[in-house]
Amino acid sequence: MGYFFLYSCMKKYQSKTDKYKRLYNQLSLLLDKSPSVQAQMATVNAILYYKIDYIFWIGFYIINNKILTVGPYQGPLACQILDYPSGACWYSILNKKIVNIPDVSKFPGHIPCDSRSKSELVIPLLDNSNNIYAVLDIDSDKLNAFDIVDEKGISEIVKLIRS
Repeated sequence: MGYFFLYSCMKKYQSKTDKYKRLYNQLSLLLDKSPSVQAQMATVNAILYYKIDYIFWIGFYIINNKILTVGPYQGPLACQILDYPSGACWYSILNKKIVNIPDVSKFPGHIPCDSRSKSELVIPLLDNSNNIYAVLDIDSDKLNAFDIVDEKGISEIVKLIRS
């Protein structure tokens, strides 16, 4: 009983940085076993969706001829296609950077796939030639949900996906 209590307290008061390190280690072992990029993406989605309580929707959009098509995701129904060059995902791709939007209602050209989404984090994925081939799009139903720790932690995790 004492060990369980101690473990529960440690888990409850674990820092966000430590949590991302633990998730990175867990995903590193899981993704190492799969040669499929699609399976790796699905696994990342599942772990992050169920382990980070402020994520409302999480999914990958894959680039194909200036069209972003939804890939594996968790959460409510997604926009199937994001036309060039609108929205946060295309902004991330065109500017080759992480996009952290504290309030999506203030982001010009935001594509509202679900009206409950309040903030968004988009992280580009790079192939072996340093070209962006997809983005990880994460929505929260809370304003200002994502910070620099989320950006760093999740960007390290997506580097585990081998294209």
